[in-house]
Amino acid sequence: MVRFTVLASGSKGNSTVVSGGRTRILIDAGLSCRELFRRMKLAGEDPATLDAIVITHEHQDHVNGLAVTARKLGIPVYFTEATHRAWMRWLTPRRQMTYAQWVELCRKQAAERQAELDSPESESADCAGDPEEAEADEQLQTAATPDAEDPAPAPVSAGPPSLKEDPTWLPAVEYFQSGQPFSIGDIGLSPFTIPHDAADPVGFVCTVERVRLGFATDLGYIPPNVMQQLQNLDLLLLESNHDLEMLRDGPYPWSVKQRVLSRVGHLSNDATAEFLSSAYDGQAAYIILAHLSENNNLPELARVAAERALMGRASLLANRLLLAEQHQPLSPISF
Repeated sequence: MVRFTVLASGSKGNSTVVSGGRTRILIDAGLSCRELFRRMKLAGEDPATLDAIVITHEHQDHVNGLAVTARKLGIPVYFTEATHRAWMRWLTPRRQMTYAQWVELCRKQAAERQAELDSPESESADCAGDPEEAEADEQLQTAATPDAEDPAPAPVSAGPPSLKEDPTWLPAVEYFQSGQPFSIGDIGLSPFTIPHDAADPVGFVCTVERVRLGFATDLGYIPPNVMQQLQNLDLLLLESNHDLEMLRDGPYPWSVKQRVLSRVGHLSNDATAEFLSSAYDGQAAYIILAHLSENNNLPELARVAAERALMGRASLLANRLLLAEQHQPLSPISF
């Protein structure tokens, strides 16, 4: 059985569980570890069975709980190399260390920690009451402050370092490249480049047990390469971020409005509707509208725009239209 569960979608955090066969992965970890685990349990997913975390890009609403979650479960994190570098720079913006030096340091530390990582006592699927959560919050605030002091060098320890010692340490890091399919257990992933203001942002088509799941959020427009990827799907998760009038009349500074409206910003309801009415092939059993802005959109507006686009093509009426939410998980979709 294949399951697709959106745990959260929006500017405050994004995360989705994809499972099939003997494999379960988390695409993005934009909520705290504690909240991710809580929502997984609400959706009937066991956090302890996660095999990996896959990151689309380094923006905070996609990586906020990444380090703590990966450490707690002792699982690898998959990035593009550019995204990994950008994530590290965000967490330690003033650390004086080259990327090559950091990689070499991690290799040396990994050899020292391997015994501890393999120990059952070093892993836990419960974040409740863990001091590392508080450290993560403190570190995120420090990283976001330009004048923050450089963190002290991490001392040699018997186990994995705390976030204060090394906020970028992960149990394992794996790289993938856009345009080059790869697999994690029973799940095949085909990453594709999307236009967004991040280091190397990607969307995915996940294939498991012959089910194809398309995943594309955080893109300013839909270029031909993305249109091509979003064909012949069983499920399509697509951004419908803002209503144009609400954004233009809303409270954001003009510079932020320009960013959102740009070709490396976010898809409007109208842009999503245009794709559904003209370039979408109608094959997906489910369409999920995602990453809705809480300030510049309304679920009703996103739904109406998409429904009108689909109603203009009678053959597409069999598609089931769902809206992902920010504050609660979407009911799991099974195939």
